[in-house]
Amino acid sequence: MRDSSSTRFIRFHLKTRHLVLLVELGRHASILHAAEAAGLTQPGASKLIGELEHALGVPLFERLPRGVVPTWAGKVLIRRAGAALAEMDAAHQEIMQGQAGSSGRVCVGSVLTPATSLVPQALKLLKERSPRVQVAVRVETSRTMIEDLRAGELDIVIGRIHDPSAASELDFEPLADEPRSLIVRAGHPWLGRSDLALEDLAGAAWILPPPGRLRDQLMAMFLAKGLEQPFDIVETLSLPLVSQLLQGSERIVALPPGLVQAQLEAGLLAVLPLDLGLRADVYGIVTRKRHHLSPAAETMLAALREAAGLAAVTP
Repeated sequence: MRDSSSTRFIRFHLKTRHLVLLVELGRHASILHAAEAAGLTQPGASKLIGELEHALGVPLFERLPRGVVPTWAGKVLIRRAGAALAEMDAAHQEIMQGQAGSSGRVCVGSVLTPATSLVPQALKLLKERSPRVQVAVRVETSRTMIEDLRAGELDIVIGRIHDPSAASELDFEPLADEPRSLIVRAGHPWLGRSDLALEDLAGAAWILPPPGRLRDQLMAMFLAKGLEQPFDIVETLSLPLVSQLLQGSERIVALPPGLVQAQLEAGLLAVLPLDLGLRADVYGIVTRKRHHLSPAAETMLAALREAAGLAAVTP
């Protein structure tokens, strides 16, 4: 239940121009540039910030010679302001699309493995039942997508929650984890070795995802053995690029074999005979708590659940 101070803040102090300015300050880290983007003067923007700081009783930004940096309270307001404006944008789109006779739009984010299996199955189900629904799909790291979900830029994420502070805002329906194998090109000289060890991998050329749990696991293994960490690294999440790099070099990548099953079956790629026990945390369907999804997003969520075998969906 909302307390009286929150009600006063929302009803009597908070205005749409505050929200717009906060979002622009998050993007530009400059009062001048944020004011220009929000259609305000710099003195007007400073006045709005002062109003918010006075109403809340906390500083929202640290003023520096070359701009401003949000305090922890400022970061909270920027994120929540983005979510509030995204809700209004979604309401506008839903009304406009309803008037046009279409069925809305949904934005989905996914980590790599479900993006190549679960999401295509769900899209097939969705389009069979609601062909007018527009779906935008992003493939990114969980950390980035969860922040965009919290800010209202994504409706649904198939990924992981790494930040415990975000967990209270989110609903999580677990799906599966991702055991990783070491994948190389067919004909790689290490494929015939029975004595392959972690020491050999330290000096290898690698393809790695951006910094995160999986990469941390791998580097921790080298450190625990007193080994140098690999230095010849290509960092990417692009599966087509990974396949091309593997087939044209001696590089190694740690991937769920299902992602490259076609290349494995075609004899283009192979699995090294060494199991490091690498596993990513369980991924699942993530949505915002106490948030009412649009009809299009509800339809997509139902299709994801059905494709994952979590629930039956009635057409």
